[in-house]
Amino acid sequence: MGHSEEEPRRLRSGRSRCPYCGLLQDRVATLEQDWVLLEPDMNPLAHTVPAEHRWIELSDGRVAVYGVCPPDPYQRCRVEHRLACSAQPIPDLWPWLTSLRGENARRVERQAGSEPPRFPEQWPDAG
Repeated sequence: MGHSEEEPRRLRSGRSRCPYCGLLQDRVATLEQDWVLLEPDMNPLAHTVPAEHRWIELSDGRVAVYGVCPPDPYQRCRVEHRLACSAQPIPDLWPWLTSLRGENARRVERQAGSEPPRFPEQWPDAG
């Protein structure tokens, strides 16, 4: 008989740097025995993401595209990093994604060692 586990075994995932922008992306296994690169620390409400771009995390650590319409109003999902990558051209799929791409572009600039903001040498007296 096989060994019984109390919790499902989690598949090994990891992080890697995007070859286009250099930011981290999560490497996660799919139900189809493949891998997908997801935007880290991003879990929008599923109804705000088009059905074909919703990745739902399963209990064993894998993800699957969640095309249920309409989704549960409280369901969270993940999105692929390629959609949020500021260095890859894509159409404007939904407004908050455009904002995320802009923020990721700013993160790339900050990580590239751009010059820090300059402050006046002497602050004016408050009173």
